[in-house]
Amino acid sequence: MRLIPKNSEYTWALYSVLYFGFFFIDPIESHASARVWFFTLLGTAAFLVLYFGLFWVSCRQGMLHLAAMCALGAAFAKYNGGATTFFIFAAACAPFVADNEADGFKALFGVEAAAALTWWALHLNGWFLFFANGLAFVIGISNIHFAQRNRTNKKLIKAQEEIEHLAKVAERERIARDLHDVLGHTLSVIILKSELAGKLMDRDPQGAENEIREVEQISRQALAEVRDAIRGYRSQGLPAELAQAKATLETAGVAVKCETAKIALPALQDSVLSMAVREAVTNVVRHANARNCTLRLEQQNGSCSLEIADDGRGGSQPEGNGLRGMRERVEMLGGKLNRESRAGTRITITLPIKEGV
Repeated sequence: MRLIPKNSEYTWALYSVLYFGFFFIDPIESHASARVWFFTLLGTAAFLVLYFGLFWVSCRQGMLHLAAMCALGAAFAKYNGGATTFFIFAAACAPFVADNEADGFKALFGVEAAAALTWWALHLNGWFLFFANGLAFVIGISNIHFAQRNRTNKKLIKAQEEIEHLAKVAERERIARDLHDVLGHTLSVIILKSELAGKLMDRDPQGAENEIREVEQISRQALAEVRDAIRGYRSQGLPAELAQAKATLETAGVAVKCETAKIALPALQDSVLSMAVREAVTNVVRHANARNCTLRLEQQNGSCSLEIADDGRGGSQPEGNGLRGMRERVEMLGGKLNRESRAGTRITITLPIKEGV
């Protein structure tokens, strides 16, 4: 069983208890009887239980421990000058038992009042008052500073742990979004080409073979993209992504109108728009049942505008994980994403393209 919690800030408690040895000076010098030694050791045992118990109980219970220490000091004060040690330890521990600095002062003054009342009631000498009140007060005031510092450090550590936890959650969400975008797009293409190969198997074996080869190539590419996603380098660039999107749509039997300007984009904006193209085209292939699709990229007044529009079923379905992740990425860069679903679906993304934005 541990005497103190597994916490380095309490290791001082193991060494400080040695100062309780002053309680044995009077019995040793006076060659005390067995009866006196019995009560001395009994008081010592009670003190140790109260002292080490402070580090395991709540604030309210800790105050009771301090009161019991003061009661022990009052009980032994008449017969043992070392009884001042009880009050000194109570004053030293009071700031650490309290929840805040103000309660620490209140607890310390309570110990001081108990010591002064004991001195007055038992008509003790001035040395008792000097140690039980004077020395105890100096130690208690000093420990108020250290206790407050410990509480501040605990808050900082707790805040840091919370920040680390939130960062891990955000990173998990980012990885989930990225893998959804990468694999969702690629697997959709693989399914599409596999279905096409199955339909061509009887009437056009050569065409089916070509589609299967493309499935193999896309699968290898998907593996590379997953590895790149883990490293954080997913996109080959927006132009390559638009070209791949056009090829994917045409494979699905969708007529594509591609109007794209050459724009020099910062790496982060390029990556976000590339992932947006992937997600939007994947949705067109999977859900839109469209015949025509327009891809438009242009630059206007320091901003880049990307538009993906189809003439499919449209509708007001709620945003899925992919579209929600797309919106989050865009808004993180100070951009806007607008979705219209009246006649088909039109997604318009506007991003500032100034470096550092």
